[in-house]
Amino acid sequence: MKMIDAKGKPCPTPVILAKQAIAGGEAAFLIEVDNRPAVENLKRLAGNQGFAVTVREADGIFALEFSRGGGAAPACDAAADAPLPAPSRHYTVFVGRDVIGSGDRELGANLMRMFFYTLASGGDLPQSVLFMNAGVKLPALDDQVVEHLKDLRARGVEVLVCGTCLNFYGIADKLRVGTVSNMYDIVSQMQSASKVITV
Repeated sequence: MKMIDAKGKPCPTPVILAKQAIAGGEAAFLIEVDNRPAVENLKRLAGNQGFAVTVREADGIFALEFSRGGGAAPACDAAADAPLPAPSRHYTVFVGRDVIGSGDRELGANLMRMFFYTLASGGDLPQSVLFMNAGVKLPALDDQVVEHLKDLRARGVEVLVCGTCLNFYGIADKLRVGTVSNMYDIVSQMQSASKVITV
């Protein structure tokens, strides 16, 4: 039986790893996590994907055994839903900050990394990702986001980065992924998209 070690992995990594196992055709697998929210998210995923799941706990480590064959799971408020929607590629992601939200900066930076990890791990990719203002720091300075953006580019997602903003922050020479762009191109991408998601 396949074993997935998701201990110490932040949300939504355990769910994504389980989804990848399911998409890979695994009829039964074991995943280990070390926090209760991950357990609840994985139980919900199992129910939505037609898997039975049993949970064992020892010393704060939870082992969840997935097996094909149904079984309802309790609802929870996290994003461990049914399968990802069919790819549309008619949307654009606009990033105007280097963090998500207005609370703690460290938390906001981690949430932004998780956003790009989740985006790159999914099947419904955007047509483009647009960076302006402090958002341009991500494709220049954040190692984790850079790797996720490289993955997105390799899969056909256009990454445009505001040149004026790079110059303002003095990091034009540090851009590691994406095309240096301008307001005209960025607005054109927004206008051609069926929707724009701002983070």
